[in-house]
Amino acid sequence: MVLDAEIKEQLNQYLQLLEGDVLIKVSAASDAVSTDMLALVDELAGMSSRIKVEKAQLSRTPSFSVNRPGEDTGVVFAGVPLGHEFTSLVLALLQVSGRAPKVEQSVIDQIKGIRGEYTFESFISLTCHNCPDVVQALNLMSVLNPGITHTMIDGAAFKEEAESREVMAVPSVFLNGEFFGSGRMTIEEILSKIVEAPDASEFTNREPFDVLVIGGGPAGASSAVYAARKGIRTGIVADRFGGQVMDTVGIENFIGTKYTEGAKLAASLEEHVKEYNVDVMKLQRATRLEKKDLIEVELENGGVLRSKTVILSTGARWRNVNVPGEAEFKNKGVAYCPHCDGPLFAGKHVAVIGGGNSGIEAAIDLAGIVSHVTVLEFMPELKADSVLQDRLYSLPNVTVLKNVQTKEITGTDKVNGISYIERETGTVQHVELQGVFVQIGLVPNTDWLGDTLERNRMGEIVVDSRGATSIPGVFAAGDCTNSPYKQIIISMGSGATAALGAFDYLIRN
Repeated sequence: MVLDAEIKEQLNQYLQLLEGDVLIKVSAASDAVSTDMLALVDELAGMSSRIKVEKAQLSRTPSFSVNRPGEDTGVVFAGVPLGHEFTSLVLALLQVSGRAPKVEQSVIDQIKGIRGEYTFESFISLTCHNCPDVVQALNLMSVLNPGITHTMIDGAAFKEEAESREVMAVPSVFLNGEFFGSGRMTIEEILSKIVEAPDASEFTNREPFDVLVIGGGPAGASSAVYAARKGIRTGIVADRFGGQVMDTVGIENFIGTKYTEGAKLAASLEEHVKEYNVDVMKLQRATRLEKKDLIEVELENGGVLRSKTVILSTGARWRNVNVPGEAEFKNKGVAYCPHCDGPLFAGKHVAVIGGGNSGIEAAIDLAGIVSHVTVLEFMPELKADSVLQDRLYSLPNVTVLKNVQTKEITGTDKVNGISYIERETGTVQHVELQGVFVQIGLVPNTDWLGDTLERNRMGEIVVDSRGATSIPGVFAAGDCTNSPYKQIIISMGSGATAALGAFDYLIRN
């Protein structure tokens, strides 16, 4: 039995939603993964009379495809889609059976309108919380368009293939055999790479907004909801909904909710915003802000939006260590997400740069997967909480280097080592290893603002108690501001504050 009783009970409810028959074609051998895969599909078939299983010879073994009887949909799972990918399997079964997907009609029309042959392959790990978004998007595209196929490949089950194709970060997507992209991608982001982008005039011709929110994380979503509830014309420009929340696995300090996960919370944020009359403009990035009669926001595509007030909630991103080799070997041994990419380094030696909570948590997680972890900390002592340090020092396969400065990440086609300077002596040392995880905190996404408004030396936007910036009518909220604490719940509160501040400004001006 692959599925425990609790999961089977939940799955049983979902399988009752199947609208038509589903045929699973299985290509199996006698290895352990094949055995688990056969057990899984047999359990599925035993739970619904609508699911039939037949043996087949697919291009990879072990793998199975999910089809309508008499029609191959192009949805293939190479490996056993459990862990974070179990939801991908359930959704594939439902959508192949004919159940309508929960995406906007405009997206469905875009997918159906694609012409040509598109063979997608995505390499994933079952512990990756970013991978299901990509797998589910590509599966849905395969279900809706006969010219598109997608195979999910578990990098641990197909380790040799992953290594031969130099996959060192997940998800990694290939299209027609060529590298297509890596990291979390929404269905809109994938479509933007193969479908013509909207014209700049589509944005410039929009009527001016009362409140225009820039950023779709917790602060931005909160701002948009609070503004829209006032009955004023509200727009939101978001590169992606959720922001950093999308890179968070477990969330246990969101008051009133004992436990949730980043992707789930991000989906809830988007769903809540769409409950209101908000003009949502996704996959758009702001490049310029200028105060005229109205406030103008120029987008990367050249379009210009105008608004009476603007709320900046652009969040923050992982800080780079900015040494030679970091950019060159990104996704070729340099990684930023231990949960996602850790399994690809099983049995290898890796380094973690950073001795704060995120760095030490990463080192502890990785120590259970890799052969050895070397932690590099710039300061003379680690900054992480003592309980994390105690756990770290109890592990037999961890080396901690303090008071050292990372000099270079070395490699040829991929990472093969890291060089560092002992700060006390100036001596340069080198460690041979195969992976480097950078965990040195965050930097605000405010570079595009330049000196248009007041920012502190860290680049954070300076705001007052109402979220107002140094430009009248421009407000800011969340991790891009000088708020001392970077937390989801604090970002949401500051988003509400900024929206109320903007509304108050509109009344008085």
